[in-house]
Amino acid sequence: MTAFHALRVTRHVLLNRAHMLVYSLAILALLRHRLSCLLSSSLFLPLLLAELVLALMWVGSQATRWRPVRRHEFPDRLLREVDPAALPALDVFICTADPHREPPISVVSTALSAMAFDYPPDRLSIYVSDDGGSAVTLFAFMEASRFARYWLPFCKEKGLLDRSPEAYFQSNIGGDSDKMKMMYQTMKEKVETALERGYVGNDLVSSQEEAEVFKRWKGLPSHDHPSMIQVLLDTSKDTDIMGNALPNVIYVSREKRPTSPHHFKAGALNVLTRVSSTMSNGPMILTLDCDTYSNDPRSPLHALCYFLDPAVSPDLAFVQFPQIFQGLNKNDIYACEVKRLYTINPRGKDGLGGPNYVGTACYFSRRSLQGTPSSTSLAPGANDPLSSESVLRKAHEVASCTYEPGTKWGSSIGFRYGSLSEDYHTGYHLHCEGWKSVFCYPSRPAFLGDAPKNLNDVLSQRKRWCVGLFEVAFSRCCPLTFGTMKASLLVGLCYAHEAFWGSWCIPITIYGLLPQLALIYGIPLFPKVSDPWFYLYAYLFFTTYGQDLLEFLAADGTMGRWWSDQRMWMIIGLTSYLFGTVQFVLKKFGISAQGFNVTSKVMEDEQSKRYEKGAFDFGVGSPFFVVLGMVATVNLSSLVVGIARAATMEGGFDELFVQLFLSAFVTANCWPIYEAMFLRSDGGKLPGNVTVISLVLAGFLHCNGYLIFHN
Repeated sequence: MTAFHALRVTRHVLLNRAHMLVYSLAILALLRHRLSCLLSSSLFLPLLLAELVLALMWVGSQATRWRPVRRHEFPDRLLREVDPAALPALDVFICTADPHREPPISVVSTALSAMAFDYPPDRLSIYVSDDGGSAVTLFAFMEASRFARYWLPFCKEKGLLDRSPEAYFQSNIGGDSDKMKMMYQTMKEKVETALERGYVGNDLVSSQEEAEVFKRWKGLPSHDHPSMIQVLLDTSKDTDIMGNALPNVIYVSREKRPTSPHHFKAGALNVLTRVSSTMSNGPMILTLDCDTYSNDPRSPLHALCYFLDPAVSPDLAFVQFPQIFQGLNKNDIYACEVKRLYTINPRGKDGLGGPNYVGTACYFSRRSLQGTPSSTSLAPGANDPLSSESVLRKAHEVASCTYEPGTKWGSSIGFRYGSLSEDYHTGYHLHCEGWKSVFCYPSRPAFLGDAPKNLNDVLSQRKRWCVGLFEVAFSRCCPLTFGTMKASLLVGLCYAHEAFWGSWCIPITIYGLLPQLALIYGIPLFPKVSDPWFYLYAYLFFTTYGQDLLEFLAADGTMGRWWSDQRMWMIIGLTSYLFGTVQFVLKKFGISAQGFNVTSKVMEDEQSKRYEKGAFDFGVGSPFFVVLGMVATVNLSSLVVGIARAATMEGGFDELFVQLFLSAFVTANCWPIYEAMFLRSDGGKLPGNVTVISLVLAGFLHCNGYLIFHN
């Protein structure tokens, strides 16, 4: 059989392994030195704790460097070998939860881009889960279903690769594009009018039948309503303006009751899995976030290069494409690329058992969610009409609150419950059950999404990730034990490294405050420059950052974006991971904590302008920013006082160089914070009360430092 894909191990594998050996010996030497220092003063105990955490996190990170691989697919070979009519049916799942934070017109553009895949339309079904139970979202999809009759032929005729109308019309005008853009704008205005009103009026609908549909929404709160399922397009009878069949489009709003847990996104995906099994029952499932649109209509063919390979498919659970974001500013100031999570580490995991599921841009085998690895054939499709009474009755049944209790859904079937990070949790359990995955990274990004471009939103999102990952780390399925036994040692370490991300707050907080406070009072905590032990610390620091930089640049990064990435690592450690750890601990003790929040996809004009200029946005009174202001103040004051103290001490620079370097390094990273505290006057500056509280807390730490270091 012709090979549909190829794999090669990256060339620097042996160099990585040699570095691991040398670096591990250096870590052991460092810990030995720190233990000897501990005998002279208890001040070194926090530093020992920080270095132990750093060492353990480093060990976990090495699993992804053990055998990184790169893959290449040959979709043209696939099309020569396989009759398009024989391609497996594909069900696309798109989830949305709040029409005000996730604009329906953006969700619609994502759906239209998937409807326009280069794939037989009679084998393609789009399911949208509306967890907000919004009549406006249903109205938007009704309008989109009509617009699709013109948009899909337009895409095929023009040979477009970018098939999201929202993205396409931002950069293409003239000729036929103008006419199509006017149709799109008309649809967009109607949807936005309904969103502004908060309801769908009779003046917006196209028929009395549609008006009757929206009457069902009146008086129904989003958290308490029966299931609502609407077949908007049926491929067996609906066609575009050229007479070609259109894909199925089904709107689903699952039943919600205050007394029944809904399990957030995982619960919504499980409802779509069951509803789709009663309708189209596609053997392949694609999950997309509502803002992640198709940027390459051939992505299903890339995935099929693996699913149709008999040597790979029997235990292949999913094919994960990288999550790539559009609209980032030049230096990606908030490090929203998350390049290590979405690009670098997946290649390392791909050489072990496959990457993790990241919540979007992922093609699943339905067998992996509803079957077992031992099954060797894809599931058959359903043939009953989608709108038939029997199909709809069954679909409503499986979308009800009463269906799951007493079943294995969420535990060993479908997307897994028990963590706010349902994507990580699901991928982890699939790997532990013996399934494999593949990282597919074609030269043209298959999908593009929107990242949060507001600092508070970024930090809140990372805090939610931290809590969700801890929920897995401190469960009976801890990757360090369960994962290493059920999958493999290296796979378990990969998952453990991510599960304990929140622990970064320990070394970052300690290294961000303790050496600096000691510097103010002239207390050395590190070896002198003239001491041979100094070179061990220098080696560990510079090789860590050097390797990180080289890997970042090799993944098509830039120096500017790498600097932003390492700066955000420190900012997130001091805020998201610290607050997330506290929230998780409080939750374990039964103390109420903040629940799940949808990340906003809406951005104000002034905020957008600041972002494009590369200016950080601190314009809200967030406790995150109090901590950042406090740490920034401590480091700046310690640098100034430390330089003065070192200049007046005999051998001061020799003795205090490491602490001066740490203060200078953190101060350089804190420059956007100083701007927001003292230099800016726009809406993104740090609120005055936050600045004052930060300064007071910094002063409090200085006073306590005096008591500690002179005790």
